[in-house]
Amino acid sequence: MKQDVAEAGPDPVDARLGARLSELRAERGWSLGELAERSGISRSTLSRAERAEISPTASLLNRLCGVYGRTMSQLLSEVEAEPALLVPAAEQQVWEDRASGFVRRSVSPPHAGLRGELVEGRLTAGADIAYDRPPVPGLEQHIWVLEGALEVTALEVEHHLGTGDCLRLRVWGPTRFRCAGPDDVRYVLAVVLP
Repeated sequence: MKQDVAEAGPDPVDARLGARLSELRAERGWSLGELAERSGISRSTLSRAERAEISPTASLLNRLCGVYGRTMSQLLSEVEAEPALLVPAAEQQVWEDRASGFVRRSVSPPHAGLRGELVEGRLTAGADIAYDRPPVPGLEQHIWVLEGALEVTALEVEHHLGTGDCLRLRVWGPTRFRCAGPDDVRYVLAVVLP
């Protein structure tokens, strides 16, 4: 008989992530209400994420990263052990936003002393992810499409990228990543802190 998710307990990564989110809020001395005001995320959603009752979406994590002044890779690296200099492909951290069809692989190990990182992104056909703000204003991004086609909207300009195309930009406002299909898209995202 298949075990219910609630009986199995939270996903280990979600549990560590929830604990780290709670720590970050406590370090600043903020209540859930204060964090809700700063992030635009409801108190109940924040509470459920901190208790690992829900798996946070990419959009939710992006908002929290903005409040805490971190990239998503930095936040996710904080729930892992000390990063190694070399991370074999089989050991690279993979995070999935099942609700949006987004899979994110941390290719290069993020480190607090370094400004750049590489991420592999995969979006299923029809996936559409909107971020209302960058995690760090002025964040530099290089988006290189390896397979498929990707639509990226930044500063209200839509860019159509095909296999092999690369888009370079600084992120100051909302962005949107969309895979219109018919095939999935796989791309490399190089992120450089300002």
